[in-house]
Amino acid sequence: MKFFRPSPSLATLLALRVSLSAAFYLPGVAPTDYNEGDPVALNVNRLTPAILPSSQQVQSLISYDYYHEFFHFCSPDGGPKKISESLGSILFGDRILTSPFKLNMAKNDTCKLLCTSRYDVRSSKFTNMRIKQGYNLNWLIDGLPAATLTSQVGDESNQFYSQGFSLGGVGGDQKPFLNNHYDIIVDYHRIPGRNERQNRVVGVVVQPSSRTQKISGGAVKTADCNSEQPQYLREDGDTEVAFTYTVYWIESPTAWATRWDKYLHVFDPRIHWFSLVNSAIIVVFLTGMVSMVLLKTLRKDIARYNQLDLNEDVQEDSGWKLVHGDVFRPPKNPMLLSIFLGSGAQIFFMTGVTILFALLGFLSPSGRGSLATAMIIFYTLLGFVGGYTSARVYKSFGGESWKKNILFTPIFIPGVVFSTFFFLNFFLIWKGSSGAVPLWTMIALICIWFVISLPLSFAGSWFGFRAPPVEAPVRTNQIPRQIPEQAMYLKPIPSMLLVGILPFGAIFVELYFIMSSIWFQRVYYMFGFLFVCYGIMIITCSTVTILMIYFLLCSENYHWHWRAFFISGASAFYVLLNAFIYWLSKLSLGGLASNVLYLGYSVLIGFLFFILTGTIGFFSSWYFVKKIYASIKID
Repeated sequence: MKFFRPSPSLATLLALRVSLSAAFYLPGVAPTDYNEGDPVALNVNRLTPAILPSSQQVQSLISYDYYHEFFHFCSPDGGPKKISESLGSILFGDRILTSPFKLNMAKNDTCKLLCTSRYDVRSSKFTNMRIKQGYNLNWLIDGLPAATLTSQVGDESNQFYSQGFSLGGVGGDQKPFLNNHYDIIVDYHRIPGRNERQNRVVGVVVQPSSRTQKISGGAVKTADCNSEQPQYLREDGDTEVAFTYTVYWIESPTAWATRWDKYLHVFDPRIHWFSLVNSAIIVVFLTGMVSMVLLKTLRKDIARYNQLDLNEDVQEDSGWKLVHGDVFRPPKNPMLLSIFLGSGAQIFFMTGVTILFALLGFLSPSGRGSLATAMIIFYTLLGFVGGYTSARVYKSFGGESWKKNILFTPIFIPGVVFSTFFFLNFFLIWKGSSGAVPLWTMIALICIWFVISLPLSFAGSWFGFRAPPVEAPVRTNQIPRQIPEQAMYLKPIPSMLLVGILPFGAIFVELYFIMSSIWFQRVYYMFGFLFVCYGIMIITCSTVTILMIYFLLCSENYHWHWRAFFISGASAFYVLLNAFIYWLSKLSLGGLASNVLYLGYSVLIGFLFFILTGTIGFFSSWYFVKKIYASIKID
């Protein structure tokens, strides 16, 4: 899908009303009411790379602070002040600060001079490069992001708000120009029947333009905003730039509760529905195959096996029943597998609870970073689940190094994730990006990890080791059985590649939209589709792994523990492959830092997805294996 960002005329913007969608507003923030003339704060956020209209690609992943020394934007008297942010907002790179803009409710202002700035050669080169890379400015008015009116390719009547607006543009001579004048159009809703504080902000659009403006006056300077000459930044000398703005207030029928509807645009919802229908068909097909195996083949096998005289030659029978004395033999490296399963269970419940809370409307897009904050909180509180699962599984495997299991379960996987995140953060610091996580935030994450997550995991492990182990329904032989030669499709690599593509196919479309929201700075809110896709992915992982483990046991191969984990977890390979294709087709990252960041975070996401899907596949297979071997009579 391709999108473009038109630059409509001011008259068009003033006349146009974007129709409201039928979606309900996700609650989370109480409205702020204003009297006419009350000051309305305009806060600024980081500068972010956007899709270039010419190539439909993103050329950088580095965000910059609004008051970066090379941009020379106007700052308020006394310097900008930080606006309090959530932990998730900080981790995702938001840096919200105050600004010198003066807005008053329902009061129009025309051609107000903000300040004049001088760009030296170095600043001009830096800013021109960011303009060529298509960077956007991001402002906030009453919690609403300043937006650009955007249309979808092929459907110009379907217009919506796209967050942010361009830093500048490139003329026909390929020469970049700086947008130094801003037409700020604020929609407000007047509450009928109220005399005081009866106005609420319900929409913000900014139309930037480039104008070489003349400054006049003595102590109180004014600017002439009628110039049509673009403002270029010279790279062979200093450039004087005047920043101006105009404010238009427009009364709107849009209610405060639905003001986000204009921002939450669904790009061709038919693709979502097609994906769901396609995934549902796959699930029905797989469930039918597994049901056929369980209800027909297994039932006949069990009945025939139970009718045999076990004192006679049982070798006449074959298949999965012959490995009953080895199928519950502990796997190799039980410690590592139990740690993976504990962390996987923790991620599984964290993901499910987060999606459910978002689906119910508790994680509103108006609460910046609320989704990431919720994920951190739920993962921390679910440390008990991770510790309990790891300890119980390790005890069931006959493990004896319980102290190592208690210690490594809350440290190994989170340690890998945090170390990778810490390493990638150095590239952001090197590039002077606003996305670099501050030191105090890193310390806060470590404190949350050690003060809350570790004790909960230790408590879960204590209960897990006190609980009885999961008993095997059959005895394990002392001497391992020899495994015959396996068919090609049952060997590790072919079976992983064959099975792993099915869970990935169930979430492919939603994964595309999630990736776009991360790298293209879009709001993702289709949690209904995501919830259904998550359920389909769980069913798909379970069914395909059970089916492959059944075939594995029928070939008299009882090494199913790690195989079940890797078969289902192999869908992470396709997630990484998709990320690589996305990197080649949708991104055009020129710098080392951006490429390292993209590949590093993609590998991190793939690793966590591997742990999640592998855990689903293992536990579903474990339940299946226990069920079928509990159904046969063993002397």
